[in-house]
Amino acid sequence: MPTYLVNHLRIPGDVPNIDALNYLDQVEVTVAPYGGKWLAQGPGDVIEGAWPGAVVLMEFPTREAADQWYNSAAYTAIRDLRIKSAISDIVFIDSLPEGFSIKAFANEIRNVMKSA
Repeated sequence: MPTYLVNHLRIPGDVPNIDALNYLDQVEVTVAPYGGKWLAQGPGDVIEGAWPGAVVLMEFPTREAADQWYNSAAYTAIRDLRIKSAISDIVFIDSLPEGFSIKAFANEIRNVMKSA
């Protein structure tokens, strides 16, 4: 089941510094062995609320692959370049199971509430 990485990214001054550019030069090669790929990147059109900065959306084939990449020697060697150059809120979120329905999800919550 795929796992997604979502990064709410803010770059001070909106212009990447040299460390950020060095990170970008190197990060792709760290992701490839784990089957990661970029799905979307850049500023979004905010239609509700506030979202300063940009979004990075990546997909990994499994949660295990995502975790292995994030903790790999190759990535940890360059991670500080990103941390020192940008403000990032990063989450991993697993894809939904086949046949997922938001209505069924709401019904599950109602059933739990009734039995509590």
